[in-house]
Amino acid sequence: QLQASGGGLVQAGGSLTLSCAASRMFSSINDMGWHRQAPGKQRELVASISRGGTTHYAESVKGRFTISRADAEKKVYLQMTSLKNDDTAIYYCNAFTDYGENYWGKGTLVTVSS
Repeated sequence: QLQASGGGLVQAGGSLTLSCAASRMFSSINDMGWHRQAPGKQRELVASISRGGTTHYAESVKGRFTISRADAEKKVYLQMTSLKNDDTAIYYCNAFTDYGENYWGKGTLVTVSS
């Protein structure tokens, strides 16, 4: 229902763009977001974007990551720059429907090497 892609291996200081596509079953999507889970840590919110375009970022990624969405394509993106070793994690996208249901993608691995 949600398919994330774009993860990979990148050197510290580099950039990656993640994308997440929602299937056609979603007639209307409200908030969308990206979370991540590093080894041995809890899943945390990285960034979110409302239907109206209001964004929210974790303090650790402010100024480095940008979330955006393309509603016609039912996609959400995460542009990541100045990547650090601490950004290594599995990144998950999620989407809320107008009914309050929260759907998750399977995750895509981002590995930042020094």
